[in-house]
Amino acid sequence: MSDPDRWRPVPADAPFAGRARQPVRSPRSVGSGPVQLGVTIHLTDRSHDIVDLVREVEARGFHSLYIPEHTHIPTSRETPAPTGASELAEQYYRSPDPYVALGAAAAVTDRIRLGTGIALVIQHDPIALAKAIASLDHLSNGRFVLGIGYGWNREEMENHGIDFGRRRPMVREWILAMQRLWRDDEAEFHGDYVDFEPAASWPKPIQQSGPPVLIGGAPGPTLVAHVAEFGNGWMPIGGAGVKAAIGDFHAAFEAAGRDPADFRVVPFGTFPDAGKLDHYRELGCDEVVLRIPSAPRDDVLPVLDEYARYLPASGVA
Repeated sequence: MSDPDRWRPVPADAPFAGRARQPVRSPRSVGSGPVQLGVTIHLTDRSHDIVDLVREVEARGFHSLYIPEHTHIPTSRETPAPTGASELAEQYYRSPDPYVALGAAAAVTDRIRLGTGIALVIQHDPIALAKAIASLDHLSNGRFVLGIGYGWNREEMENHGIDFGRRRPMVREWILAMQRLWRDDEAEFHGDYVDFEPAASWPKPIQQSGPPVLIGGAPGPTLVAHVAEFGNGWMPIGGAGVKAAIGDFHAAFEAAGRDPADFRVVPFGTFPDAGKLDHYRELGCDEVVLRIPSAPRDDVLPVLDEYARYLPASGVA
C-alpha cells in the first residue's frame, strides 16, 4: 500500500495547484497507544447544527466526526426499521446531504477527520460522486473518510432504479471505478454496472489513491472479500463481534496479497466505558466512533463533555 504520509505532486500550472498541501498523517501503529475517539450523529435539520457541532467536537479534542446518508425515505414502505422498532425514527426522513454538510464542516475546522457513516454510494452517479468526494477531500486538505454500506432500505434503492439483490456487486464496481478516477490522470472502467471510456477528472484527492474506504455491516464472506479487495477497513456497527471476525479479515488480506497489518477496525456507533475501550485497543483498533444523540445543541453538548473524559489526553481511556 502507498505511504499515506506522502502527497501527490502537482504541476505548477495544474488546476488548484496554488493550494498549500499538508501530508495526511497515517494512523498510529496497531495496538501501540490509546484509542482515538470520534463521534457520529444522525444529523438532521432539527439536530445540533453541523457548523457549531464540528467546532465543539474539534475543540474538545475528538479525532473524527461521521454522519450518515439517506437521500429520502419512501412513505409507503415495507422494509423493517434497522433498529427493530415498529416505526422508523423521524431522523431517517430528515438527513441532509452528507457531502454538502461535511463541506461546511471542513470550512470551519483544520484538524478533525470528517467521514460518512455510512454512505449509500450506488444511489449516486459514480462519476459525479467521484468528483464530489475528490473535491471534498481536496478542500478539506485530505481529511475525508468514506464509510460505506450496502444499504438496508429496499424501497429507497428501488426509487433510484437499483435492483436490491444486486446492490453488493454494484457497490464494488462503484468504489473501484471511483478509485480509478481518483488515481489515474486518464481513467477508464468497464464493468457490468459502471462503464466509461478514458476520461480526465480533477481535482484529485489529496490522499493518495483517494480517501480511505471503511465498509460497515455484518462480516459475511462478501463484505470480508470486498474490504480485502478495495477497502481499508471494517466498521462494525454497534461495535460487536470484532474479536471473532479479525482472523477472517487477516486471512483475506493475505490471500489478496496485502499486509494484514494494514487492516483497520473502527467500531462504530458504540457507547464508551474504560474497559470497552481497552478491549478495542488490545484487539488493535486505533479509532472508536461513539454515538451522540440526534438532538439540539443543549442536549448534545453534555454528552460530548461526558465522552471527553475518555479521550486519550484525559487518562481515563
